[in-house]
Amino acid sequence: MRPAWQNSEYFAAGGHIHPDGSPLAFGNSFMPSKKTAKGPTQRQLRIGELVRHCISDLLVRRQIHDDVLERSIVTIPEVRMSNDLRIATVYVMPLGGGDEGPIIKALAANHKFIRSMVARAVNLKFAPDLRFVKDDSFDAGMRMDALLNSDKVRRDVEGG
Repeated sequence: MRPAWQNSEYFAAGGHIHPDGSPLAFGNSFMPSKKTAKGPTQRQLRIGELVRHCISDLLVRRQIHDDVLERSIVTIPEVRMSNDLRIATVYVMPLGGGDEGPIIKALAANHKFIRSMVARAVNLKFAPDLRFVKDDSFDAGMRMDALLNSDKVRRDVEGG
């Protein structure tokens, strides 16, 4: 006698079969879940870019009244949003290098004003909490260039 899951009634009731022949319960699938995908979603990227533009605009127009920020030129290369869009990690870098500590402290001191301006510019249910951190991507890029230009790598590439 055949198992129940091989009967036509099983298929008429909407049952599914895994490629190995075993039955699947309702709603299950043998396809990979979208939750296993890594990296930010399109919405996280879009909102992060809107927040970046808003903060950059505040800095360019000198709307943040702080002596440290008025004396220096600050670059915001990236803003990463959390999954629930409630925390925005703002990566900060002074243009031309230099000490970013006072700049991060000045931005953190004006955190409430910046957050209120971001809330007006970006239409979200909750205004994201802003966290300012040093951007290390330029340092990592310089280390990578130094590694690629080293004698060992050049010898491997040229020598085959």
